[in-house]
Amino acid sequence: MESQSIPGSVVPDLNPTLQPLAWMLGSWVAEVPGDCTFPTIRSFNYLEEVQISHVGQPVLNFTFNAFHADSRKPMHRECGFIRLQPDTKRVAFVIAHNTGIVEVEEGELNGQELTIASCSIARMSFSKEPHVEQITRKFCLNSEGMLEQTVSMATSKQPLTQHLHITYRKVDP
Repeated sequence: MESQSIPGSVVPDLNPTLQPLAWMLGSWVAEVPGDCTFPTIRSFNYLEEVQISHVGQPVLNFTFNAFHADSRKPMHRECGFIRLQPDTKRVAFVIAHNTGIVEVEEGELNGQELTIASCSIARMSFSKEPHVEQITRKFCLNSEGMLEQTVSMATSKQPLTQHLHITYRKVDP
C-alpha cells in the first residue's frame, strides 16, 4: 500500500523485513456488521474501517475505527504499530486505545494467519472498572481474500471470552 506522504516526496518500498506481513497492507472495511458480545454488556453489531500502511521503516502503522452499525456513531478507536522480529515469525503490536489502555501484544505469524496475545497492559489512572487484564487476537486472510479478526478479552471480573468477530473487504491496496 502506498502510504501518505508529503507532496513531492517519494513513497518508499516496503521494508524487506515486513514482506511476510504484506497481505495485511491496505484499507479494509466491514460491509457486514461484526459481532460484539461479552457477558457483562448487551450484544451489538458494529462496523469498522482499518488502515494498515508503511513509510519504508521496518514497522507497519495501523488504525482501527469502529462505528455503531445502526447509528453510525463513532465507538472504539485503536492505533499503533506492527513489528516483525527479523528472521523469525515473532510479531508484536503496540496499541493505544481511546479508552485509555496501552498494550503490547505478541505472537506468531503462520503464513496468512497471525495469533497474538497481550503481554503488557497499562491504563490511565481513572479508567473505569472492570479493568481489561488480557486480550488475544487472531487475524487471517480467508479464501475469499477477506481479512478476519477475532478478539477475546478477560477482565478483572470475567475470564477470557470471545468478544469481537468481524470480516473486512479490501477497498484500497
